[in-house]
Amino acid sequence: MWRFTVALLALAALASASDVLEFTDNDFANRIIEHDMALVEFFAPWCGHCKRLAPDYEKAATKLKDIVALVKVCQSSFIYLVMLLQLCKAGTAPRQWHPTYSDLKTVGYFFSIRLVRPSICLVGFFEKSGSVSEAEFLKLAAAQRDNYRFAHTFVPSLLEKQGGKEVVVIFRPKHLANKFEESTVVYNGEITSPNLKEFVQDQIFGLCPHMTEDNKDRMKGKDLMVAYYDVDYEKNAKGSNYWRNRVMRVAKHFADEGQPLQYAIGGFRDFASSLSEFGLDGAGDLPLVTIRTVKGEKYVMKEEFTRDGKSLERFLQSYFDGELKPYLKSEAVPESNDGPVKTVVAESFDEIVNDESKDVLIEFYAPWCGHCKSLEPKYTELGEKLANDQNIIIAKMDATSNDVPAQYDVKGFPTIYFSPMGSKDSPKKYEGGREIEDFISYLKREATVQPVVVDESKKKKKKQHDKEDL
Repeated sequence: MWRFTVALLALAALASASDVLEFTDNDFANRIIEHDMALVEFFAPWCGHCKRLAPDYEKAATKLKDIVALVKVCQSSFIYLVMLLQLCKAGTAPRQWHPTYSDLKTVGYFFSIRLVRPSICLVGFFEKSGSVSEAEFLKLAAAQRDNYRFAHTFVPSLLEKQGGKEVVVIFRPKHLANKFEESTVVYNGEITSPNLKEFVQDQIFGLCPHMTEDNKDRMKGKDLMVAYYDVDYEKNAKGSNYWRNRVMRVAKHFADEGQPLQYAIGGFRDFASSLSEFGLDGAGDLPLVTIRTVKGEKYVMKEEFTRDGKSLERFLQSYFDGELKPYLKSEAVPESNDGPVKTVVAESFDEIVNDESKDVLIEFYAPWCGHCKSLEPKYTELGEKLANDQNIIIAKMDATSNDVPAQYDVKGFPTIYFSPMGSKDSPKKYEGGREIEDFISYLKREATVQPVVVDESKKKKKKQHDKEDL
């Protein structure tokens, strides 16, 4: 009997064993440093999300126990916390995840999503579950849940605060609250997925969002002005908003006049490579301002950013008046360019490649590219073979040191385009072989005027004749 009881106790212990480590607020700091990497769940016992996660969290802890520690910390005293997961890695800041979709079943849940939301959140206020409006909202959430947080609620008192009408509301991040725009935007039209998509596109970022690596691609498609400075909302939210508010005051002025431009702020450390594209290599205490249009044109504010915003206002006024000259990253124009392959830089691109009287075959290369180096002697020989043709130019451009026009899609090296006479806005990407005969055959098909190719046999006879004369 005693042995049977011991066996039962052992089985019970095994059944209750868990590979999820339980920490408390008191011992968390001391125990977490024992692990190189840990995934920590801060949970509340009453939280439905937490309850649903529990069995899978246990399974994951068992499978990953030799790779990463899975930890849970009870936070029942924080009634606003729904669920929070943090990945803690030794020597680095934790990365956070929040539920991408929440059912706000109580007023407390509603305030929780507003208190802990680190980014933009969209909330649908509906009369009942299963409605057409809710279904349309869920379509939007399914398509955009990787970009924004979504939640819905059927709580009558919350719906009443929205005027008793089903609506969708954008809640912007609290740390970006300002006096120039509302922190919430309400859509109260017909709730359909296309309507909501348009609403999000128009309103999601507001007047001047904080551009990050995560959201920068969603700002494409509009002409964009960015003020780069030391943006750090974790350590210096007040200082980060100091310059943002000055940008927003000027932006609001032009937005009210109907001038089409998206504005943003960005950390100069996060976007060092973007700044280099404008010939800027860092930032001091003052913001650096740039504009990039959807056509690929770039503009740089050369005047120092003044604290009253007047310099920014002058810069933008000149931009809207069409008085600014686009910035071009360009090497110096060569003093001599008489070789068989013409060297093109950004500043000479229009003069050489966009010459309407010439067909141009241009190679975009990188100095370090092995394929480009292998192509160079063949490309030079091609230029020599066409040296007597007045209608065709063989050219090359270092695409790492010069801005490439937007109509030339250069994603690898070498990339070759043919720009025919009279069709400079529609260059053709060369997809043929890399031998001299391949290029000659291509030009015989595509050239506006049949190419004049040097006859090598005649060239050799001429050289031999010249030698005999000597």
